[in-house]
Amino acid sequence: MSFKTLDPQDFLVSADSITAPCWTDYNPELTAMYTSSTQAAGTSGPYFLNIYNIDPGANPSTAEIQFNIAYGNKFGSGSLAYNPVYSYLSPSRTVYGQWRNLIYGDENTDFTFGDISPSQQDFYAITLDRTRYKQSLFLGSLNLTLFSGSSTRVLTDNSAVTTTISYCDAGRVFQIVSGSSGTPYSGTGYTATSGSYGLFLPDVGTIILNASALGLSFANGGIALNTIRTSDTNANNPARLYSTGSGRIGLTTGSYTSSFFLNSQETITSDFVFCRARNAEFNYTENPSFISGSTGAVLYDLFVNNPTTYITTVGMYNDQNELLAVAKLSKPLKKDFTKEALIRVKLDF
Repeated sequence: MSFKTLDPQDFLVSADSITAPCWTDYNPELTAMYTSSTQAAGTSGPYFLNIYNIDPGANPSTAEIQFNIAYGNKFGSGSLAYNPVYSYLSPSRTVYGQWRNLIYGDENTDFTFGDISPSQQDFYAITLDRTRYKQSLFLGSLNLTLFSGSSTRVLTDNSAVTTTISYCDAGRVFQIVSGSSGTPYSGTGYTATSGSYGLFLPDVGTIILNASALGLSFANGGIALNTIRTSDTNANNPARLYSTGSGRIGLTTGSYTSSFFLNSQETITSDFVFCRARNAEFNYTENPSFISGSTGAVLYDLFVNNPTTYITTVGMYNDQNELLAVAKLSKPLKKDFTKEALIRVKLDF
């Protein structure tokens, strides 16, 4: 074993960005979506609805949650109150307050979509399951198709046309617009009176959909979202965004096939350590089988004038001589006075 002190120029830090589809089995597009009747009818049903890649009733052991849908309303409408005495305290108001605190960090701030505050403050929150992404969502990868009757709307984030990134308490924030792959179809991609279609929060894996904008966008598609949202009864709003009858995500039931494209992004920081073995270094071995135990002399004359070793392992030690990392070579590396070696060790964090 031989030791060598590394110099500052032997170290290099590099960051690589890795993207991958969000959905199970690395599928780039999610089309088949299912809900669990057990979860929908349980205590969490009024709060949110889990969406699976396959039917959890028929495949309970293999179905995996892809995302969930929650409905939030500033005034508590659209869900039953916890206590009839306080009709405004309901799951929809709880959801609204939780996301308001997470995004704005202020319980007195209302949601603003594209610098326009709708008169009816409510939204649908699509939150990816934490296992679907490692660090954040990939900007410009969102392509979500919603249906209402024969009407369609493709939604994306506006990251491709955003020159100045905005931040909130939940990290970066972009507007949801009518368009694809991060670019609006025309203009800003907003609605005329309700602003954008929502907020894209890549750092927390969440899409906030502006219910007022969806209601206007699909006003001619058949469903009247305004009458649903202002109801003080349990309107089952999470299920109204998900079309249970068709097994697709949309605004009504039907035979239309929805699509949900979304990728994740992860930045992996790597430390590269360049271990150099110059021609005069690491040519001798400390293996006791090559040295006389009584005299300490080299047993083989060949190793006196023309020694040869084989490098197999690189160990990283700190100043206290503590082993911190070990790198194994794929095959032994021959070393003698006529050769120099450069071994690049990569440490990922």
